[in-house]
Order: sequence, then structure tokens, then C-alpha cells
Amino acid sequence: MAAPSHRPTHRRSLRKRRTVVVTAAVAAAGIGAGVLVLNANAGAVDLYHRSLPAKDGWAASGSGTTGGAKADSAHTFTVSTRAQLVKALGSVSDTTPRIIKVKGTIDANTSDAGKKLTCADYSSGTGYSLSAYLKAYDPATYGKKAPSGTQENARKAAADKQKKNIVFRVPANTTIVGVPGTNAGIKGGSLQVQNVKNVIVRNLTFADTQDCFPQWDPTDGSAGEWNSNYDSVTLRGATNVWADHNTFTDAPAFDSAEKSYFGRKYQVHDGALDITKGSDLVTVERNLFSNHDKTMLIGSSDTDSTGKLRVTIHHNVWKGIVQRAPLARIGQIHLYNNVYDTTTLNGYAPKYSIDSRAKAQVVAEHNAWKLPSGAKPAKLLSGDGTGSLAGTGNLVNGTATDLVAAYNAASSKKIKTTVNWKPALTAGLQTSAKNLVTELATTAGAGVLK
Repeated sequence: MAAPSHRPTHRRSLRKRRTVVVTAAVAAAGIGAGVLVLNANAGAVDLYHRSLPAKDGWAASGSGTTGGAKADSAHTFTVSTRAQLVKALGSVSDTTPRIIKVKGTIDANTSDAGKKLTCADYSSGTGYSLSAYLKAYDPATYGKKAPSGTQENARKAAADKQKKNIVFRVPANTTIVGVPGTNAGIKGGSLQVQNVKNVIVRNLTFADTQDCFPQWDPTDGSAGEWNSNYDSVTLRGATNVWADHNTFTDAPAFDSAEKSYFGRKYQVHDGALDITKGSDLVTVERNLFSNHDKTMLIGSSDTDSTGKLRVTIHHNVWKGIVQRAPLARIGQIHLYNNVYDTTTLNGYAPKYSIDSRAKAQVVAEHNAWKLPSGAKPAKLLSGDGTGSLAGTGNLVNGTATDLVAAYNAASSKKIKTTVNWKPALTAGLQTSAKNLVTELATTAGAGVLK
């Protein structure tokens, strides 16, 4: 990152400067590492009390995003088990600022006593079994209609048992941060940020959020699909959310290991980080998204909330991603300084990176793509003919490339090249993408923050 062009005068009185903003660390590690604020009386703000820096994407709008920065000692928790996490989160209606420090990896598929739970534990007593479900709804005998009846009811009952265990509702004014050096994260769980405001999620690895009981839908597409629930982090009607320095992955359970039934992959993974149901003012930065199919959905449908779904996505790494990086509907989405490595990884072969549809207004600038030999830039985008994507400075294998022109030349559903807004909250924006691949290799994802 270039050094500032101005120099502070030595004649300025230091006594008049009550607050000093330290930018050296930002220059070295990027704005996403967090601005250290030093106060003559309070000292350095620690990792757990940090707020989103000013102008750092859409989540800096309005009153900004502070999470649990104002939490008192009674609402500051260190957790290392599922039961402790549930207790620390408390009631979703309690808006008292809280800080939750996650120490080590929490396995969501455990009982309150810490016993490991399996899919068989959730289905026990419900009457569900996969073999019985497959027999009941085989399209060859059942037809191409939505499953209903005994086995579908049993599947729902088993799914409800798992949902109760692995979904964690996050209250407003909450910061959840992984303790550095502890491999902090949540395995098999889903953080749900629903109809609340002011939430920060940082320095966590979200691994293998898995649905034990996917539903067969023979009407999904021409051949039907197995559909699962549970995003690793899901925002629904959430406002002012900052997701920073996290890692999202299916590991160790890759999709390639799953069987196929009725000719379709038995899909146990849903989204990594989905932003839907009128969510708004979200900043997603310096995360690593890897080994995943449907990665980030912005807008749950073509009729999601107009005037909302404003999201900034910057300095993230997308590696081994099939699609939705992101799929954007309706909103104003700014993507800058991201790295996309489209090499097939662990069986995750790319379909596209960015999908602009349902009149989405996307600005994508100064991002870097790594394409393997033979891959075509025309396949990096997708759309339905109503979305827009503006922006310059995007590099493909180091060469400046007009992604929209490449896509439109090969597609009948053209992506528009003008948008109805101009990004203003652009902290940390680098006007060259040429060094991003090297820089973000060591500054994105969980485990970086100290």
C-alpha cells in the first residue's frame, strides 16, 4: 500500500491530540487488521473491543458497527464448548453489549454434557432412515412431486432435533472473536444473525456445517436436487454486520466424497456466508472462502428487499469455490481487492465467480483472478440479463481484463455496465491488484489477528 502523501508538521502540539491513530500496522497488514486506537488514558484497544474502522464499507454507515465494544466484565465471556457458547449468547432479545471469546474449536454436534452427537442420534426415535426415504420417494415409483407423508414427516422431525443443537442465535450488540493462537472456530455449527443490529464476527474458522437430513426436491431444475439447510453464518434481516478474518470451508468433508441418489449429488452443505431477507449495511473483509459450492448468496429471491442488501466485500480470498462469490440480487454491492483462484481444488470445479441478477448494482474493481491453463474469462461472470456490473482495474493472470465484455460476447443474457450509485465507503482500497495474490496469502482468513 502506498505511503501517505502528506507529512505531519513537527510544530503541531501533541498535547492537543487526545487520540492517536496508529496506521503503521494498517499499512503492513491492511485496514482489515483493525485500526489500533491509542488514548492517553486508556491505552491500546484490544482485539475484542475493536469496532469497524471509519469508512470501512457499508457496515460503517450510520452509527457504524461496534458490536460488543461497550460490554462490561459481566458480559464478557470466554467459551470453549457448545454449552458455554449457548449460555454466553443468552436470549436473542437481550441487547446488552457482549463480547464472546472463542477459545479452541467448538463442535456444534455435541450434547450439553459434551458428548459427541451423530446423525443417528438426531434421527433416533423419529422413524427416519435414509434407505426408507429413498425407497418412499424414488421418482421411478413416486413420481416428480414434492415428498410428503410418513418418511418426509420423520425427516423433518430429525432435522428439527439437529437444528435445535447446531443453530446459534446471535443477539444485537455482540462481538464474537476467536482467541489468537487457539485454532478458534466452530465445527458443524451455524451462526444465525436474524433481525438484529450491530454484530461483529472475527478470527473464526467455520468448518463443515453439515445437514444430516437433506430434502429431495424433484422439481428443482430439470433433474431434481438434494437441498440442505444451515449456512455457516447466515444474515437474515440483519443490519450493521462486520465479518472479518474468518475462514469458511467444508473440510474435512468434501462434496466429492458424497454419494449420489436419484442421479443427483447428496448435498449436505448449504451456504458459507449468506446475506438475505433484507439484510443491510454489511462489510465482509479479509476472509478465506475455500472448498465450497454455493458460497455467498446476497438476496434470497428476486423479490427480496429493495433499498437494502448493501454489502461491501473486500480483501477476501476465494479458493476452490464452485459458485456464488457472490450471487447478488437487488442491492448495491461493492467488491474490491479480492483474489479469486479458480483452479479446481479437492473436486470443487468452478462454474463462475460473480453473478449479478435481479437488477443488482455491483461495482467490482481492482480484483485479481488466477485462471488455470485453458480457462476462459468469459466464464467468470453470470447473470439473468437484468443485473449490472461496473468497475475497472480487474486483472486475470496479471492482465487487465474487461470481465463484462468477455462475458457479454459469449452470452445472450447481457450484464449491464452502468450502476446507479457510487461507492464512498472504501477504506483500504488499493488502486492496483497486481500484488494482491501475494499479500492476501498471509493476511486473509482466521489465525492472522493477534
